[in-house]
Amino acid sequence: MEKPFDLLSFEIAFRAPKRLTDIGSWHLHIPFAFAITAMLKPKTFVELGTHKGDSYCAFCQAVDELALNTVCYAVDSWQGDEQSGFYGEEVLEELRAYHDPLYGGFSRLMRRRFDEALAHFPESSIDLLHIDGHHTYDSVRHDFESWLPKMSSRGVVLLHDSNVRDREFGVWRLLEELSRQYPSFEFKFGHGLAMLAVGVQIEKEVRSFLAYAQNHESGVSRFFYHLGTKNMLERQKAELSERLRPLGEALSARDQELQETDERLRRHDAAIREKDRRLEEVRNIIEESRMLIMEKDRQLEENRLVIADQSRQLADIYASPGWRWLTRYRKIRSSLS
Repeated sequence: MEKPFDLLSFEIAFRAPKRLTDIGSWHLHIPFAFAITAMLKPKTFVELGTHKGDSYCAFCQAVDELALNTVCYAVDSWQGDEQSGFYGEEVLEELRAYHDPLYGGFSRLMRRRFDEALAHFPESSIDLLHIDGHHTYDSVRHDFESWLPKMSSRGVVLLHDSNVRDREFGVWRLLEELSRQYPSFEFKFGHGLAMLAVGVQIEKEVRSFLAYAQNHESGVSRFFYHLGTKNMLERQKAELSERLRPLGEALSARDQELQETDERLRRHDAAIREKDRRLEEVRNIIEESRMLIMEKDRQLEENRLVIADQSRQLADIYASPGWRWLTRYRKIRSSLS
């Protein structure tokens, strides 16, 4: 009896992506990129349209962590277009600086037009193809038809932006046509991602997934949507933390300044208290001196009164008849001697 398909058996879908740039159109679909890599185990993976490499590096991460014998190719002009916007050399330079040390052993960034790169790949050699280039109906149809002969008997094609219907995007229209011909499944959340099993001998796990997803469309979509949302929230949290880091550093510096200011104020308060203590001691000395001076003044006043009283007594003595007679007596006696 065939074992029922179990999404939870693809543990890599729960891994956190290592590369998430400011181009978020693929972030919700990275868990499925991990899962389809684990299901298909491609020998050759090609991505048409890489830009900053969020999706491509997700596939490379899966190949690396699953230890698969997969060769990966990113094909892009790295110039942009009127839909994604044009950009300069710095985009590819930054991607190479990230990609080459991690994945350079099994992956190659090919700076070519899609049609120019066709000659590099033999027919029936690609197991997994991700088309994410120019998104008009004519362009994406041309890319699909040009690269279809390169797909192996196990081949799976992923079409990004299948849920975008403005700016002349026509992936949704091509998907409507191709889904009548090939087994398919579309994740309609985000910008949309469609999966087409174009090979004639699709891997058992891929077939099982398609059958399960078609019968449990809502549950499968919610499963990968929530995993992708978790990744996006983690990135937003990291971005917020990075933006808040200078503020945190500034607050720490301000706290340090406040602590130093508090310490200076404490020392200042201690100095003021010491000055107040000394001032109180001076006040006490002054008060004691004042009291002592008042006591001395009182004693002087008492002595003055005593002296004044004695002076009056002497004056009375000098003015008395007896003192006058005694004075005369002294004079007569002095003259006789």
